Amino acid sequence: MSFDGNLTQIAKVLKSNGTDGELVMSFATISPEELPENEPVFIYFDGLPVPFFIESLTKRGATKALVHLTDIKSSEDALEIAGAAVYMREDAFEEEYDEDDFSFLVGWDLLDSHGLKGEKAFSKATPLGKVSDFIDIPANPCLEIEYKNGPVLIPLHEDLIAGIDSQSRCIYMHVPEGLLE
Repeated sequence: MSFDGNLTQIAKVLKSNGTDGELVMSFATISPEELPENEPVFIYFDGLPVPFFIESLTKRGATKALVHLTDIKSSEDALEIAGAAVYMREDAFEEEYDEDDFSFLVGWDLLDSHGLKGEKAFSKATPLGKVSDFIDIPANPCLEIEYKNGPVLIPLHEDLIAGIDSQSRCIYMHVPEGLLE
């Protein structure tokens, strides 16, 4: 595993719990269930970050969890890291943000399904143009299409999406009236 030094603190070890190395951690910047799977956490020893994998995590309240880390197997091991800050690589969170990245739709055809649902929405859809850009506006992502009179922004909201045909690279949407005028 390569280490690039870009770590961000995500939690703190509050204390040991029991005799098998279980830890009580308080999470500051994320909630425990937001932790990316299969990503190590780091605790500094002698000025160097040492990676540990989370073997189990049981949420306790909004910001705390009972955690078992690899190689922490006894109460003595747990006591040694009590009070330590817990870090994670900043780029470990990038995958989660990619779930909201719809830039893969650039180049797809956008068709207006006229408010119809089911097969009628696809068979009677009107081609509007190709998606030329994905604009990630917070709380209001939009697709830009090249339309007759120039570029138009179409809100990318789940209530407006009638369907997606990835094989044909088409997105069917209920385009609000007046948006294309």
